[in-house]
Amino acid sequence: MATTEKNSVMVELYDLSITEQKDDRFGRVITSKSLSEEDLVNIAVTRRTDLNATTLKAAMEILKEIAIEQIANGASVNFGLGYFSLGVNGVFIGDSARWDSSKHKLSVHVTPTSNLRQAINSCTAVVRGMATTGLAINSITDMGSGEVNSRLTPGGGINLTGSKIKIEGDAAGVGIKLINQDTQEETPIPRQSILVNDPSKITFIVPESLANGDYLLVLTTQFGNSGSLLKEPRSCNSEYILKVTV
Repeated sequence: MATTEKNSVMVELYDLSITEQKDDRFGRVITSKSLSEEDLVNIAVTRRTDLNATTLKAAMEILKEIAIEQIANGASVNFGLGYFSLGVNGVFIGDSARWDSSKHKLSVHVTPTSNLRQAINSCTAVVRGMATTGLAINSITDMGSGEVNSRLTPGGGINLTGSKIKIEGDAAGVGIKLINQDTQEETPIPRQSILVNDPSKITFIVPESLANGDYLLVLTTQFGNSGSLLKEPRSCNSEYILKVTV
């Protein structure tokens, strides 16, 4: 069950450079693995041999479609691991104000279910000290909208901050790529699209052809503090899923 005492995560420490204390650190949970819906279905089948993978997938798709339909029509829906409802962004001027799509936008509010909160609260966290690589992505800012850790705009600029993130080396995989979470298709960022490439900041242009969807940003580099390249490239995933909506 999700709330057993066996639930445990590993935490690594990184320098907290925004404070005056030289020994201040912040913790980051190490992502143990990345699972797709298909992976979850396969796990369910191994635990319950009476379940059929094809039926599970079909049922999941039907339920998702119904949930999306109901949410898009103003319903509050308890589905999966969260409660979903719509909110409104933007300011209205006057009692008779009308909807202006250039100023107003609907947004989705998600609140974790009590089962998920309980599982997290009962989880054991083990701190294993400073991260061996120090490679970390701290923030991803969409320059067009100003949104942080949430959006990518095709053809627009992205400011990425972090630690030891400079793209260096010619080993396979070195660079920045965006992985579509539905199709797992990978879109690499061309080197010529990287405008700033520093240890703590990278600025790049998002490909104009990037399709709508949810994306994971993965950065891989051989950059080392000593000025020499690391023998093996090291990778870091963004903590947040980034959405593209054109």
